[in-house]
Amino acid sequence: MITAHWFLPTYGDSRGLVGGGHGMAASAAGTPREASLGYLAQIARAAETLGFEGALTPTGAWCEDAWLTTAMLAAESERLKFLVAFRPGGTSPTLAAQMGATFQRHSGGRLLVNVVTGGEPSEQRAYGDFLDKDQRYTRTGEFLDVVRRLWAGEEVTLDGEQVHVEGAQLERVPDPVPPIYFGGSSPKAGEVAAKHVDVYLTWGEPPEQVAEKITWIRKLAAEEGREVRFGIRLHVITRDTSDAAWAQAEELLRGIPDHMIENVQAGLSKSESVGQQRMRSLHDGGAKTAGDLEVSPNLWAGVGLVRGGAGTALVGSHAEVADRMVEYHDLGITEFVLSGHPHLEEAYWVGEGPLAELGRRGLWTPAAGSEAARALHAPAASVPFAGSSR
Repeated sequence: MITAHWFLPTYGDSRGLVGGGHGMAASAAGTPREASLGYLAQIARAAETLGFEGALTPTGAWCEDAWLTTAMLAAESERLKFLVAFRPGGTSPTLAAQMGATFQRHSGGRLLVNVVTGGEPSEQRAYGDFLDKDQRYTRTGEFLDVVRRLWAGEEVTLDGEQVHVEGAQLERVPDPVPPIYFGGSSPKAGEVAAKHVDVYLTWGEPPEQVAEKITWIRKLAAEEGREVRFGIRLHVITRDTSDAAWAQAEELLRGIPDHMIENVQAGLSKSESVGQQRMRSLHDGGAKTAGDLEVSPNLWAGVGLVRGGAGTALVGSHAEVADRMVEYHDLGITEFVLSGHPHLEEAYWVGEGPLAELGRRGLWTPAAGSEAARALHAPAASVPFAGSSR
C-alpha cells in the first residue's frame, strides 16, 4: 500500500512558487503568507483530516526550526505524524536520541526522523560546522549508530572519526522507535543508507533514474543484511482535467521574475550536492512554456527553477497523477512526500483527487483515525425519495 505524507512550509507560503533551500534564502514569486503557527496549524489539520500519514518539516537557515515548530504543532493536532528534518552536525547524538524519545512520549508516538547530512558549505560554516562533505557523511553514519543503539536501550561508548561519546544511555527509550528517513545521491550517502536507515528518500527524478537508485540502494543494503523501504519527494499540481493542471503550471511559471531564476540558479550552480546537480540538469536553467519543462510524462521540472532540493512536480488530472504514482510504486516506492502551492488549498486537491483515486484502485487507505478514514467506513446515509413517507 502507498503511504502519503504532506509538507509544512515553515519558510512561508504563497499562491506562487516559493524558492529557497540549499543555501538560498526563501523568496516568494507571489504574495507571501507568513509561516505563523496559526497558518501551519491549518495545514496540519487539513492534512490530518484528509488522511495523510505525516508531514515533512524542512531544516536549514531558510526556515523555522523543525523540532520546535513540530513540538508546538503536535498540540494543535491529534493524529498527524511529523517527519522532522534535522542535521547531525548541530546536536550531539545523545541529545538527539533524548529529544526523539521525549517527542515520541509527549506526542503519542507521532515522530518520524529525516536525517539531513548537510547543506551547502557556506551554510554549514554559519552553524559552526567546518567538516567537508565526506567527513559529514562519516559523522552521519557514526551519529546514527549511536542513536540507534541508545534507542535500543544500550549504554554506548564510541571513539569514532567524528563522533565521541562515553557511557551514553537514555533513562527512557522511545516506544515505538521512530523510523529514520534519509536521502543522498553520492557513494558515501549510499553507504550510510544501507547501514542505518529505514526509508531511503529520493527527489522526483524520472522513473528510469529512480529505478537505478532503488537498485543501487537495495544491493548495498543486502550486502549489509538489511532491507530498506523507499520514498519519493514530489510537488503536485492536480486538477479535474489535465488542461486545467497544465494551465496552473503555466500560471506559476509566468509568475516567476527572471531575476529570481537567475539569482537562485547562480547560487545552486555552486552546490556540492550530487542530488542538487541532478535536479538542475532536468530544467537546464529555464524554458519558454511550462510544457517545455515536462521531463517525463506528467513530471514537471519548473519548481527547480527557484527552489533548491525537491524541484519537480507531478502535473495532470487526478487520474494522470495517480497513474504516475502507481508507476513509481511499481518500481518499489511506497512512501510519497508531497506538497503544492499554496499548501493549505493544494492539500485538498491532492487528498480529494489522486489519493482518492488511488483509494478506489485499492492502493491507498486514509490514515487510521482521520476524518477521511471514518467517512470511508461510515454507512451510507439514507436519503428518502421526494414524497415518500418517513
